[in-house]
Amino acid sequence: MHCPFCRHTDSRVMDSRTTDDGTAIRRRRQCPACNRRFTTLETSSLSVVKRSGATEPFSRAKVLSGVRKACQGRPVTEDDLALLAQRVEETIRAQGSAEVDAHEVGMAVLPPLRELDEIAYLRFASVYQAWESLEDFEAAIALLRAEHPTPGATGTAPTVGADR
Repeated sequence: MHCPFCRHTDSRVMDSRTTDDGTAIRRRRQCPACNRRFTTLETSSLSVVKRSGATEPFSRAKVLSGVRKACQGRPVTEDDLALLAQRVEETIRAQGSAEVDAHEVGMAVLPPLRELDEIAYLRFASVYQAWESLEDFEAAIALLRAEHPTPGATGTAPTVGADR
């Protein structure tokens, strides 16, 4: 690391800390030539490869924007959306690749969105997975119902006056 003051080609790390959101490392350095101190911020780059082949930096704001549309009119807070976007970014970064397909980003959105709000999940999945018929919706709803049986659907009807 070059010293920004005297351009010496080496520096010594005095202290390292992760940033609040954990996506970068802040290092306090000292130049052995001029003894001045300076700070560096190290981040790992993550690029998204779009369908067109173009590459752009990963944007948590873009994830938020897409999910916000699916959650329109639903009881979901901005904090919920911010946590979802953070989970998506953590999932993508955990893959360990510097480049990821846009499709993988969308696929990473689906599980946390499903946990957050099933209606928003259906909205997002219908667009993202290009559902073309009512059968696609019905199949997704059937999967959701299979995982969350409705109360009283155990095959036995509640007895009237049983608690008397």
